[in-house]
Amino acid sequence: MIRYRTRDLSRLLPGTARSMRRIGKFLARTDDMMIVRGANLYPTQIEALILEDARLAPHFLIELAREGRLDSMSVRVERREGVEPGSAGPDLAHRIKSLLGVGAKIETVAPGSLERSAGKARRVIDHRLG
Repeated sequence: MIRYRTRDLSRLLPGTARSMRRIGKFLARTDDMMIVRGANLYPTQIEALILEDARLAPHFLIELAREGRLDSMSVRVERREGVEPGSAGPDLAHRIKSLLGVGAKIETVAPGSLERSAGKARRVIDHRLG
């Protein structure tokens, strides 16, 4: 089997009596794509849905976890000043489920509560790897 530009990080296992070397378990990816319950997602897709809602600020954090044998995704997003806590969460969860095909737990947090970075923003924390 030839794998070319899959963007998966793995390693070659030590050689055996077989004619070809085997590939180890896939550990991570080199791009931003996330695979959640078989659906391929990019953080920019979720960002686009957040930007469509005037009640939400463009600052968010996606956390991936494994609950039992299933993957779960939660999104923490800042609400804008003057917006009631929890008012935009159900709408965003519905749009993510209907447009991207993956359920997500949405937590709207106070403005300024998510970490800011001077360089490239870290938008995804994957707890499944450890």
